[in-house]
Amino acid sequence: MDSTDATATAARRSEVGRIRALLRQQQFAEALAAGEAALAADPAHRDTLLMVAVAQRYLGRIPAALDTLARLERSHPRFSRLHEERGHCFVALKQAPPAIDAFLSAVNINVALPSSWRMLEGLYRMTGQPDNAAMASSHVATLKSLPPEVVTGTGLFSDGDLDLAESLVRAYLLKHGDHVEAMRLLARIGIAREVLDDAELLLEAVLERAPDYRVARQEYAGVLLDRHKYSQARRELERLLEREPDHRLNRTLYATSCVGLGEHERAVGLYRELLEGAPTDAELHLSIAHALKTLGRREEAIDAYRAAAALRPNFGDAYWSLANLKTYRFTDQEMTALRDAQARPDSGVVDRSHLCFALGKALEDRGEYAESFRYYELGNGLKRSASKYRPEIIETNTRQQIEVCTAGFFASRRAVGAPAPDPIFIVGLPRSGSTLLEQILASHSQVEGTQELADIQRIVVNLQGRDPDLNNPRYPRVLPQLTADNFRELGEKYLADTRVYRKSGAPFFIDKMPNNFRHLGLIHLMLPNARIIDARREPMACCFSNLKQLFANGQEFTYSIEDIARYYRTYLELMRHWDGVLPGRILRVQHEDVVEDLEGSVRRILAYCGLEFEPGCVEFHKTERSVRTASSEQVRRPIFREGLEQWKHFEPWLGPLKDALGDALDHYRD
Repeated sequence: MDSTDATATAARRSEVGRIRALLRQQQFAEALAAGEAALAADPAHRDTLLMVAVAQRYLGRIPAALDTLARLERSHPRFSRLHEERGHCFVALKQAPPAIDAFLSAVNINVALPSSWRMLEGLYRMTGQPDNAAMASSHVATLKSLPPEVVTGTGLFSDGDLDLAESLVRAYLLKHGDHVEAMRLLARIGIAREVLDDAELLLEAVLERAPDYRVARQEYAGVLLDRHKYSQARRELERLLEREPDHRLNRTLYATSCVGLGEHERAVGLYRELLEGAPTDAELHLSIAHALKTLGRREEAIDAYRAAAALRPNFGDAYWSLANLKTYRFTDQEMTALRDAQARPDSGVVDRSHLCFALGKALEDRGEYAESFRYYELGNGLKRSASKYRPEIIETNTRQQIEVCTAGFFASRRAVGAPAPDPIFIVGLPRSGSTLLEQILASHSQVEGTQELADIQRIVVNLQGRDPDLNNPRYPRVLPQLTADNFRELGEKYLADTRVYRKSGAPFFIDKMPNNFRHLGLIHLMLPNARIIDARREPMACCFSNLKQLFANGQEFTYSIEDIARYYRTYLELMRHWDGVLPGRILRVQHEDVVEDLEGSVRRILAYCGLEFEPGCVEFHKTERSVRTASSEQVRRPIFREGLEQWKHFEPWLGPLKDALGDALDHYRD
């Protein structure tokens, strides 16, 4: 934010405070005039619109207040206080049923609204609903029992005011010490901010003090799932399901833990059991489809994706998932439905981005490249606008890896780490052919394919420490402070934590997390006998393939030409460094070479891994196993050359990508 923007924001905040003060002083006409003047400059400002409606109500202008609230709802439909204010308007009009509906809408968004619960209690009594009145009264009593800071903070959190909520609850905890609800609220704020390590620790502390707090345990299980700690999450969910075996959300989360542990058949069965009680649940159909796709049951997956789309016509994820099968082709009727859904005013940003990528793929398949590129651009723009990705953080990490992890640094640490040779790491960029290499290796009798494991990432997060400074991070600068025992313990922890994914008993297993290329120094020190394969692809093909891919999560660098080009160049820079300081340690496999000479490439890969040649590795497409990445359908077919130059269909629009890649176009094989 530049100084001009900061000044404007401060002025707006000051004016909002002044209008709020006028309302407190019951100067409603003055508040209304000031609010309308402020809206002339910022017509969709949430708090100003609400205060204008409040002033209008107190001035007896109820229809005008309801119109203002309708205007507010168009831009902020999940703002609890607009629904609460609408309830007050209907009370003023002596219309109890719509007032009850409005107050219920408010508390369903934000349970911490004492005024709404009190109004509901009175309205229920007035309309002869004693049970509902008692329920509302119990909520009033619960809120009275909580510290005002926690109630206010919960309300702020529910309405998306995370900064204010966090500062309020942190100040309360600093002053008063541990409080279960305050800690849980801070954890929920952490979840909303995706600061999951903080949330995990806070919820652990909550459960230590209140082990029977089932909602907190459910939230804890959810955080564990988000952190890919599937075994721990399952244990927490089993504990919850012992008490409430029919709890739908916990059963759904349990099925998700099965997916995370690679138990896809079991997950399909669990999801289908849930579907019996909710046949119109589009999300359940989607989850079933994802699991079926992973199992290679393509036609069943297509039916389930179509069912999800039929139940929610603008369900972008269902349409994108069909497109992401790579081999699926949309019918003319589906193309019309896609365009209609993308244009619908009630399609949110997430649905629209999914629909744009689906349209881009569908039009590419039809050879309509100009319009396809337009939708890819639009989808990337929607994703990038919602992203907090900062390329300089990755570049700082790269620079520090190079500064810390020198040849001398490794030479003085030759005998560290866990000696087990079990892992085979496949690294690189997404869409670089890594899934193909995984499928080739997983077709060997001595190798088990697992999935993209998050364990190295978790170790890095722990090394970063609490409250990491993204501009001057603790990792990798902390590596020289670690002892030989530390590296051995980290290696042993990695091997222990990944054992849950190893089902076959094969002596070797694959960890195919592409972004682990950033941590090869750490991996070498933890696991000096692990194999490391660098899956590399020609830059234009690789970068464009990323630009047209919508990832389920992460990979935020793929949503703009500048970001993906910078990331690719950074990847080359760091891999050159690893090759220089760890000579012979990493096998580079060029995707184009695998396509041109499959058997020769397979023999080279197996020799590097110390494995005997097996013909099944060349016939990798016949191997039946779960594959979770975007290439899952492609690796179930024989290798084909057509994919090498698909990007050239879009060459007229990719000049900026060529310019941004610069000399990487000539030196990616160096």
